[in-house]
Amino acid sequence: MNVYTHGPLSGKAPQSLVILLHGYGSNGQDLIGLAADWEEEMPDTVFVSPDAPFPCEVGFGGYQWFSLQSWAQMAMIGGADRAMGILDGFISEQMARFKLPASKVALVGFSQGTMMSLYVGPRCSKTLAGILGYSGALLGGEALVENNDIARAPICLIHGELDPVVPVAAWYHAKELLRQAKFDVTGYTTPGLVHSIDTRGIHVGCEFLKSVLYPS
Repeated sequence: MNVYTHGPLSGKAPQSLVILLHGYGSNGQDLIGLAADWEEEMPDTVFVSPDAPFPCEVGFGGYQWFSLQSWAQMAMIGGADRAMGILDGFISEQMARFKLPASKVALVGFSQGTMMSLYVGPRCSKTLAGILGYSGALLGGEALVENNDIARAPICLIHGELDPVVPVAAWYHAKELLRQAKFDVTGYTTPGLVHSIDTRGIHVGCEFLKSVLYPS
């Protein structure tokens, strides 16, 4: 898969790693632009954004983490589960590449990338620094409740209230189940925002990443 890399701005060996996971039908170039918004606040952070592993079934030259021919929960959970090994392996590869521990690695997702972040992050063998999710959903969240054998990284979820692709109800569903599963969950919904990331979301996301990657 193609992997797009940005930073660190300082030019030094990276002290933390942010992995950006794009949405359905897009590619790694879509989210790597966030690095330019965040790098001044995190000059020792390296950002990587891979293409999802499969060509998008609807064409247009993009990629997908799993099929969305069916939006049924079990179909999407099955798709996320099949892609989990690929993403988990990629995270491990990037940790080795930059010689960083899981505690210095954060996942950032948009839409289907958020679904993958929330599916894989808690199931990693080591706890990541944090997970930031925009406009996504939690798949298989019920399995996390009352499960002690999971990695409970802090999570920040941001969602537009007028999202026509992934309705804002997914935000409430994710927040409730993650809290039941004893995750530290923050975030908010934005009135008037559709399926996108706005300026406030970029700023709040940056503050969250700084807090988990460079705790005082």
